[in-house]
Amino acid sequence: MATSSTQNSNTGLFSLDIILFGKFALWALKGGIQVKQFQPPGPKSVHRYNDSSIILNGGIQLKQFQPPGPKSVPPNNDSSIISASDMGISDEEWDSLQKAIDWPNPDQKITHWMQSTSPEHSSFSIVGVNESYKVGDKLYVTITARDHNKNPKRYGGDYFKAKLFNSELNASVFGEVVDHRNGTYTVPLLLPWEGPAQVFVRLEHSSEAVQIIKKHRETPRTHFKGYFWSWGNKKSLREVVDCNLKWGRWNKGIRSCEYKDVRTGTVWQCSKPKRLSCDKLVQHSGGRLQNPLNNFEQLLCAKKFTNVTINGDKKIINVLPNTAAIGTVEKCRSGLRTPVPAGFYLKDVWKSFVCNTRHFSPPQMTACLKNKIVYFMGDSTTRQWFEFFEKTVPDLKRMDLHTHPGGGPLMSVELKNNIIIHWRAHGVPLRFGRVMPIVDLHYISNDIDEIAGGTHAVIVFTYCAHLVFHPLTFYVFQVAKIRQSVIALLRRAPTTTVIIKSANTAGVKSIYQSDWHMLQLNTVMREMFKDIAGVVFIDVWQMTSCHYLVENIHPGPVIIGNEIDMLLSYICPS
Repeated sequence: MATSSTQNSNTGLFSLDIILFGKFALWALKGGIQVKQFQPPGPKSVHRYNDSSIILNGGIQLKQFQPPGPKSVPPNNDSSIISASDMGISDEEWDSLQKAIDWPNPDQKITHWMQSTSPEHSSFSIVGVNESYKVGDKLYVTITARDHNKNPKRYGGDYFKAKLFNSELNASVFGEVVDHRNGTYTVPLLLPWEGPAQVFVRLEHSSEAVQIIKKHRETPRTHFKGYFWSWGNKKSLREVVDCNLKWGRWNKGIRSCEYKDVRTGTVWQCSKPKRLSCDKLVQHSGGRLQNPLNNFEQLLCAKKFTNVTINGDKKIINVLPNTAAIGTVEKCRSGLRTPVPAGFYLKDVWKSFVCNTRHFSPPQMTACLKNKIVYFMGDSTTRQWFEFFEKTVPDLKRMDLHTHPGGGPLMSVELKNNIIIHWRAHGVPLRFGRVMPIVDLHYISNDIDEIAGGTHAVIVFTYCAHLVFHPLTFYVFQVAKIRQSVIALLRRAPTTTVIIKSANTAGVKSIYQSDWHMLQLNTVMREMFKDIAGVVFIDVWQMTSCHYLVENIHPGPVIIGNEIDMLLSYICPS
């Protein structure tokens, strides 16, 4: 790791240039991150780009928008003008993605909330209960959806979740709900442990609520704040404005500042400050939420109809032992299919059906990570993995990068065994509550491009939770960029370990951030990487969906510990 210090003659502040991800550098300034004014020809200055834009260190293009005339461009929230080529994929792949995430709509116009699916009147039953079951057998459950008038529904599209569980054994397994698109659903449930088992089903969203959530997926539901600063010897000036993505017809009009990332082509836009110029954007944070629902839509999405347990067969199934073993002895590696179920919990330990995972003690973690550099990228759920290692790996210590512990970037090292672990949040859009230096927010694809790779390098990223507020087409565009960078990395360094952490269930069930959104994006990520050799996809969706802990965007320690065992089983397979 190389370091160098320089002094800014204008401010007297010292900056520490720390080489973290390959070639790019972090600028951790005393008192915050500084965006420098253009003062040629110094190598660390901001460089001119044509006549109306500037390039910041890290590859961000700041473009001062030059209005063509006094007439403004009215906002339009329809992003349907985006083509497959705009997203960086083929028409055939876009068709395939749309089929993968297809979700049925109600087959009639909904004019009254009583027509929607009722969690009170919907029910489930076990099909053909046997006198006895053995470990490895399957149980089949039928769900019948009914409206608030107790009438059977004749169309599908409801979002149910199902699992089998045993509270005393801390055992559970995920069940995939099969929609027959006629108001009935089937859930095959594996019986993976010996002893009692019981079925649990809940209605997350009615089909009518899902239709509304899907309708407003392209509508802005969140905004962000941009903090513009100008520092003087005696007085500082700050302006805070509204910012958001520029995509399709998501456009703030002519009175805006645009910031284009020159490598990904992503454009971030902020309302133009009244007194400060566009190049004074220094910080970023989440902003206001915008509810797009009318009164009727709000009623259909009401909490009393959302994420509610439905009534059904409470029969306790007693599962007998079986001489035939279940599970797998397959070595953990890339290219493995994720079955349903992907595993199960027993006594709070996840037993994978994907590959032969094992539990790692703290000394075993050290041995596995010896001479490794681990790059965690994404959101706060990969930060949880970073923090777990800090608490568990002996002598792993955090370096003081003068950054916020929740916003990062973060780095920990263990010198004796040459272990280095990084975490960095992905680029905007990112909805963190705290104010962060915007230059610290890098697009995942750009960071991957700066990593040489090799047997010592482990790249782990997730990209989902903060994208649920934005158009699906933008998500596909960003994932295509990440995929392109991963392919290039594996070509130049085929022995690099690349791992995708799937989304986890979030516990949020609203128009702003629903597990239905997360499931759709999760499917897109899986589909777009399914044919990329050398990439591991760790499915934590099932691990969080079936556990007894209340769903949370930040899963509890027992779940995180099992996820880490999965991760290390791929880094150091047995």
